[in-house]
Amino acid sequence: MSADVTEPPEITTADLLEVEDDHFTDESVAIVTGGGSGIGRATAVALAHNGLRVVATDVDEAGLAETVEAAEACDAGGLVETVAGDLADEGEIEAVVAAAAELGDLRYVANIAGLQHISPIETFPTEKFDLMVDVMLRAPFLLAKHSMPHIRETDDGVGAIGNMASVHAHIATTDKVAYHAVKYGLRGVTAAIAAEGEGTLRSFTVSTGYVRTPLVTDQIPDTAAERGISEEAVVEDVMLGEARVKEMMEPAEVANLFTYGFSRHGRHLNGGDLTWDGGFLNTYL
Repeated sequence: MSADVTEPPEITTADLLEVEDDHFTDESVAIVTGGGSGIGRATAVALAHNGLRVVATDVDEAGLAETVEAAEACDAGGLVETVAGDLADEGEIEAVVAAAAELGDLRYVANIAGLQHISPIETFPTEKFDLMVDVMLRAPFLLAKHSMPHIRETDDGVGAIGNMASVHAHIATTDKVAYHAVKYGLRGVTAAIAAEGEGTLRSFTVSTGYVRTPLVTDQIPDTAAERGISEEAVVEDVMLGEARVKEMMEPAEVANLFTYGFSRHGRHLNGGDLTWDGGFLNTYL
C-alpha cells in the first residue's frame, strides 16, 4: 500500500472549482461541519475560494486552525471563521447557527462531519451507534431546523443545504450498520427539506466512494482485522474493488461538488443525489 493513499493531501487553488454566482459573495454565509479535517476542511476552503464567508465548525479546535491556514494558502483565509462546537449538543448547534447568522445572510449549510466504527451487528457498541446517529443524522436535522428560518429571511429566500452521503447510502456492506443507518436516513431528511423548501431553498446529497481522508484511512486496519485480510487487500479489493476508477477521490474533488450544488448551476438539484463514485454503484464486473 503506497504512502500517498494514507497521507492527507494538501489543498491547492488548482484543485478548486471556480463558479460565478451572484450569491457567492462575502455577504453570503455558509456553515460547514467537520471543518477541521478531510472533506469538511476542503469544502470550507473551496467555498471561501469562491467568495463565500464560511463558518467552519468542529470539536477539533487545532484542526480548525489548520483549516484557516489552508484557506490562507489558497488566498481565502479572511473568509473562513471558526466556531468550535459539539454536534451531539443541540445548544451548541444553535450557537453555531447564531454565530453564522451574525456574519451576513446565512444561505448554505454543508453537513459533512462524520465518524466510523467497524464491527458486526452482534458486537456493535450501542453507545457508538447512538453517537453516530447524533452526529451524522440528528445534527443535520437540527442544523436544517435552525438554519432554514434564516435562509427564508434573506431577500430572495435562495439557499441550499447539502448533506454528505455515500455509496453506503445506496448499498450495504458488512460491519457498518450505524454508518448505513445514518446515511440512508440522511437521504430521507434531504428529501424532506426539499419538499418544504418551496423551490428556492434546496437540499441535496453527495454520494461518493472512498475518499482519501482520515475517516477512510483510519478504518483500514480495523477492516483488515475484521475480514482477516491484509491492509493492501482492503484498499485494492474492498474499497476500490467494485469501482471502475481505481483510485480514491481527493477531498477537494468532493468539495467541488458542494460548490457546484450550492451554485446557480445546481438550481434543479433538489432532493436528489450527486452520485460521484467512479462506477462503484452502476457497473458490474
